[in-house]
Amino acid sequence: MPNPSAWIRRHAGLIPNLDNGASVLDLACGSGRHVRWLAARGAQVTAVDRDAAALATLHGVAAEVMLVDIENGPWPLPGRTFDAVVVTNYLWRPLLPAIVASVAPGGVLLYETFAHGNASVGKPSRPDFLLQPGELLDRVRPELRVVAYEDGFLDSPPRFVQRIAAVRQTIADTSANPERWPLPDS
Repeated sequence: MPNPSAWIRRHAGLIPNLDNGASVLDLACGSGRHVRWLAARGAQVTAVDRDAAALATLHGVAAEVMLVDIENGPWPLPGRTFDAVVVTNYLWRPLLPAIVASVAPGGVLLYETFAHGNASVGKPSRPDFLLQPGELLDRVRPELRVVAYEDGFLDSPPRFVQRIAAVRQTIADTSANPERWPLPDS
């Protein structure tokens, strides 16, 4: 099983009550590297994917597991919000508004996926699956406050990515404590 993404580990400290029952959506979770890691930390994880075989590997993990084709059906979680929404190595642009809307007040979006330029080093290479420069920033603003953002090349394995950590501020956060989300150590 691959390790959790360094980006997700680095910014997990932004998740409110992570070690004490935070609600986390791992969308397009695959075989669940983040589901396992977050559940082990004490989060209540909802794992969504369309691959039944991948989801079957989550047997015994304390998580709500949903087998859903999110690209060809209705949004499976209408009205539900989460303390954190985690998305890695997945892009389906029509879902971006629902993903952003699923972040609860005070919650965080942790998103990391392939970006323009990746075709020069491997797959995915189709533009449909590659974020354009600055696209992730544009898709989350102004609804979420960006805490961290990167757009560039990683060498192990070689890939171009965009990744973001963004929070949904509450009125209390913006008026009483603008520094509610300090940058994580490391």
